[in-house]
This record gives sequence, structure tokens and C-alpha cells, in this order.
Amino acid sequence: MNLFYICILFSSFSFLFYGVSYFITPNMKNEFKRFKLEKLGLLTIVLEIIGALGLLIGLWYLPLLLLSSGGLALLMLLGLIVRIKLKDSLWITLPAFFFMILNTYILLEAIKMI
Repeated sequence: MNLFYICILFSSFSFLFYGVSYFITPNMKNEFKRFKLEKLGLLTIVLEIIGALGLLIGLWYLPLLLLSSGGLALLMLLGLIVRIKLKDSLWITLPAFFFMILNTYILLEAIKMI
């Protein structure tokens, strides 16, 4: 198994874990309240879960990998912008930046496979 596939699996399972935690702990919902985006919380989480599943299915169907990795990179860019606007610390902002870079890497590597 190479780095590309490890990155896909890591990103996918991370987003699945994050998505499930929205439904079982109040912490995630409180974060969306703090962002003043509570109306978008459920939509964001559903998109993350769909993106995570899309990464996994994309291992066999390249167009879905392209769409999912691009969508998750965009979602994390938007999350990064929100964190910067709220003046969150670098430590709190780093995960959004990391997952934006990770999914951009997945997207660029998948484009090479076309």
C-alpha cells in the first residue's frame, strides 16, 4: 500500500469519525454555535460524511475520488477561513489547514491518474 492510498484511508476515516461525533457529543454542535453557523452544521457534517464515503468508493471509481477530495478540500478551505475570521489560535486552526492540504494532495494525485 502506498502513501496515496494511506492518505485516502486516513482522510476518509477521520471525516467519518468527525461526522459521527457530531451526532453523539454536544461539542461539535457547540462549535457551530460559536461560529454562528448552527444552521449549516448538519449540512456541513452530511457533506463531510458523503465526502468520506466518496473517498472510499473513489478507490474503485476515479471520478468520485476527484469529486470527493475536491469537495473536502474546499470544505476545509471554508473552515479555515471561518477559523481565521474568529481569530482562533494556530493550534485550533491547524487541523482544517492540514485536511485542506491532505485532500488537495489526494485530488492532484488522482488527476495524474486520468
